[in-house]
Amino acid sequence: MPNTPLALSAEDCLVAIMIAVSASDEEVGTPELLAILMEVNHLPVFADYDADRLGGVASVVFDLLEEEEGLGALFGLVRQHLPERLNETAYALACDVAAADGRLAQPELRLLEEIRHELGIDRLHAAAIERGARARHMRV
Repeated sequence: MPNTPLALSAEDCLVAIMIAVSASDEEVGTPELLAILMEVNHLPVFADYDADRLGGVASVVFDLLEEEEGLGALFGLVRQHLPERLNETAYALACDVAAADGRLAQPELRLLEEIRHELGIDRLHAAAIERGARARHMRV
């Protein structure tokens, strides 16, 4: 396993989920990066987060995604360090990043489904979260 921080914070886990979604289609685009930065800079859940940790978290995620069972390892870290009460927040952030560039590729959709399953987000709540992300990222 790559060098992971000894103790990931809950915020690190949220960032890791967003980065994984962004990287899922093997093209980390500017709109997705801007969405991640905007979330980190403006949401209350990141109020005490040191944004200088973004690069380190990104390195961990990219290293994990290079491994055969890396996605499972990433989910293991998230389950270990993310309080369950933030699971819906993680899914909402993932949906916002996926929708940021105005298109959802199959790899992103598959990863969102896996995140939903791994975090135990029920289908009704997931649909509401997805609908909200879609509404926020509509274009004229």
